[in-house]
Amino acid sequence: QVQLVESGGGLVQAGGSLRLSCAASRRTLSNYVMGWFRQAPGKEREFVAAISWNGGSTKYADSASGRFTISRDNAKNTVYLQMNSLTFEDTAVYFCAGRVSYGLAMSAGEYNIWGRGTQVTVSS
Repeated sequence: QVQLVESGGGLVQAGGSLRLSCAASRRTLSNYVMGWFRQAPGKEREFVAAISWNGGSTKYADSASGRFTISRDNAKNTVYLQMNSLTFEDTAVYFCAGRVSYGLAMSAGEYNIWGRGTQVTVSS
């Protein structure tokens, strides 16, 4: 079973940037579509971005488009989320997730494996 571990979260001022990483252990990520989700206190988990197995296709939530970039390095078994122009509304726990099926799914229920999350806090 693949294990996912997120890192790179922290406290940043509004307008700043962070790069999140999601590293996999035990098995390769190259067979998985990977996604990033986030969950703010009192809110449901929401889709942020997804990337195809070879990185050739990506999809973003409207809130992330133009500011966030998802990428992957299968040789390093790692997926990244570069986040720029952060706002207070981006404050949340960010999770990476993987699915073995094709398609850049936006529903959390379509992902099979999950990390434990990393906290991102943006101060206004």
